[in-house]
Amino acid sequence: MNLPVRILVVDDDPALRELLSAYLTDTGFVVDLAGDGAGMRDAIAQSLPDAIVLDLMLPGEDGLTLTRALRAQSGAAASIPVLILSARGEEIDRVVGLEMGADDYLAKPFSPRELLARLRALLRRSQTPPGTASASTQEAYRFGPYYLDLAARRLLRDEIDLGLSSAEFDLLKVFTERPNRVLTRDILMDQLKGYDWDPNDRTIDIRVARLRRKLEPDHANPIYIRTVRGEGYLFNPRGSAS
Repeated sequence: MNLPVRILVVDDDPALRELLSAYLTDTGFVVDLAGDGAGMRDAIAQSLPDAIVLDLMLPGEDGLTLTRALRAQSGAAASIPVLILSARGEEIDRVVGLEMGADDYLAKPFSPRELLARLRALLRRSQTPPGTASASTQEAYRFGPYYLDLAARRLLRDEIDLGLSSAEFDLLKVFTERPNRVLTRDILMDQLKGYDWDPNDRTIDIRVARLRRKLEPDHANPIYIRTVRGEGYLFNPRGSAS
């Protein structure tokens, strides 16, 4: 029997919390609510959510601070998908949110249906359906000093978990499935997003930068994920700069 999917909504607006709780509950999710960072930590300690809907402008610790702290943790909590909500829709705010480790960013006001579509896309990418890991022909991928555990969704080096976020893992998995091929941003977005996206969206570039910081010996001069100017990115599992 499959466990219900649990969503944690963190927002200081009680009316919005209740609206989202009612809507997501009606669509089959179990919903926990928190109004600030302390409430978020308490909720995670009591029951690990499958995804977090997190308001950017919270009293005390804001959404960016909480996301960064979550990603710095060890264990399963570090990879929980995070969808940031914000009344500030400027690109710089979105970029900063993604750089802090958020998986997606939705500007207020938004339609509950769009929120639901984005949540489902995040969950599809982050959850392994029951039974697929044992039936998979490949449960791990090795390159350089790294071991990518596909079933556990972890990247290890010298048996140390490098703490990939859900978005970083998904991007690396796409690369490992298509080594030594130039992948355009369009291809990567189609593989990762799961819903309509803006052609000017910089999400892929931000995720690549985050992944390089964890993967490359010198992320300013990458050898595993190379930029092919004017075309996209190429994953070279041999770690060659040429």
